[in-house]
Amino acid sequence: MRFEIMRLDDVDGNAVDSTVVDAASVNRIVQQAAAIGQRIYIRPAESSAS
Repeated sequence: MRFEIMRLDDVDGNAVDSTVVDAASVNRIVQQAAAIGQRIYIRPAESSAS
């Protein structure tokens, strides 16, 4: 499963950028964000038609 992780602006909470990662990478990204106090939003990524 893949997830979209959006980095949120500290002031207004709007998404600044986003990336799509596999489930194995989510924990690492969450740990990195927590270490620096970064706000993120995680949701399942829409599957792309290939």
